[in-house]
Amino acid sequence: MAEPAMQLIGLKKQIGSKLIVKGLDFDIQPGEVFGFLGPNGAGKTTTIRMMVGLIRISEGDVRIQGKSIKTDYKEAIRHVGAIVENPELYGFMSGYKNLLVFSRMIPGISRERIDEVVKLVGLEKRIHQKVKRYSLGMRQRLGIAQALLHNPSILILDEPTNGLDPSGIREIRQYIRRLAEQENVAVIVSSHLLSEMELMCDRIGILKNGELISIQQIQNTEEDAPTEVVQIDCPPSYHEKAQRLLQERFGVTAMASGEKLTFPITRGEIPSIIKELAVADIEMHGFAVERKTLEDKFLHVIGENVIE
Repeated sequence: MAEPAMQLIGLKKQIGSKLIVKGLDFDIQPGEVFGFLGPNGAGKTTTIRMMVGLIRISEGDVRIQGKSIKTDYKEAIRHVGAIVENPELYGFMSGYKNLLVFSRMIPGISRERIDEVVKLVGLEKRIHQKVKRYSLGMRQRLGIAQALLHNPSILILDEPTNGLDPSGIREIRQYIRRLAEQENVAVIVSSHLLSEMELMCDRIGILKNGELISIQQIQNTEEDAPTEVVQIDCPPSYHEKAQRLLQERFGVTAMASGEKLTFPITRGEIPSIIKELAVADIEMHGFAVERKTLEDKFLHVIGENVIE
């Protein structure tokens, strides 16, 4: 297995007598989109600020490509691009000039690299317009381009879709997935938008009161929940025949209610069940598969009333 892009080792933050972040331990892999999810005040932004050295670590460490953020800050942070809160941009300049100004702060960034990141975030047609004319989504994309200029292996984004409309959210999500899959960048995203995190991330760490209480694998949900709850809409006159077939062929007990039959089954068996019911001339008007959403998992883990 490849070396982790980032490791959090017993990470703690104490302010006065209050422990804000309580010993976080986990790794983030290259090419992975890892999400931080939690209610307001859970410690997401505090953790991100420690990751990039904006606030002091009380105890523990963050290792970036094996380098400690505490003892080898310059070497560790050169691997990181980050947007914490809103990207800082000059509205009176064009997008291109903003990137040019930023590139002069870091040795070795060529015009070719600027053109490359502009293309990567899809701003080729608008890059020479003034930033004050940009939509919020375009500003976010320019901020991501700025964070990527020095070719980091880790990109950290705190609430990257905050304030965007649905089309802007979708655009940012697509760019984040592309960065991870095509550029092998480890992307760390903090957000409270459950549905977006489910679409965007490979894994999600759920924080509550500064503690990592669960890590959810998103793209391998079949492994997490091998059975699905299936609901068939068919006339009651067919229920007995369908129930008998499901019991004999698949060992499944189907419950009847109104015009619906409901039963649990593994996802891989669903095509066979549809075929068998159709071959048996069982009239079906609808077929639905229920699955637990990230929202269900999140509320199950942290509880519905999270203000403490």
